[in-house]
Amino acid sequence: MTRNPVDTSPIVRAVSVSWPPDEAFRRFAIDFGAWWPRYTHSIGGRRVKRVVLEPRVGGALFEEHYDGTRYAWGTVTAFDPPRRIAFTFHASYAEQDAQRVDVSFTPEATGTRLELVSSGWERMGDAARRSRGGYAIGWGAILDRYAERFSAGELLFFAIAWGIDVTGQRGKFMRNSLGRVPPR
Repeated sequence: MTRNPVDTSPIVRAVSVSWPPDEAFRRFAIDFGAWWPRYTHSIGGRRVKRVVLEPRVGGALFEEHYDGTRYAWGTVTAFDPPRRIAFTFHASYAEQDAQRVDVSFTPEATGTRLELVSSGWERMGDAARRSRGGYAIGWGAILDRYAERFSAGELLFFAIAWGIDVTGQRGKFMRNSLGRVPPR
């Protein structure tokens, strides 16, 4: 039986917000930890104290748990307020398998259009087959959260996260995650 080729095309998601570009950029990049859905889109779920995006080229992107444990998610590769931010993203995956995430902010008559492009799926090889579809839905839910909009995707991810917790799989997920950094 021949398998279909792995889809490694970039994931493109966009959302329009009523904020001017400088505010849209600030909310996304500077206030990243304030709006990011920690419970549903993290390694540790309820254990996550904060999510940090250090707003500079070379800055780290990570989650920190209440016990001080950190999980590296990526590194900021471009920081050009209020037009663009880019970062690698490898939450729970090996760093060499990181997605490249490029987020642009374009003025519109009613505010700003934010476009997120997630590329680099070819780095993951066959593992992209299992991951890419979830990220295609997930990035849309993430942008809805950023834009302060309700999303059915968010409910889906809440149910998944809750199920991971209820079945006791969170610890296994954390043990198998490749970005663990010892507590400071």
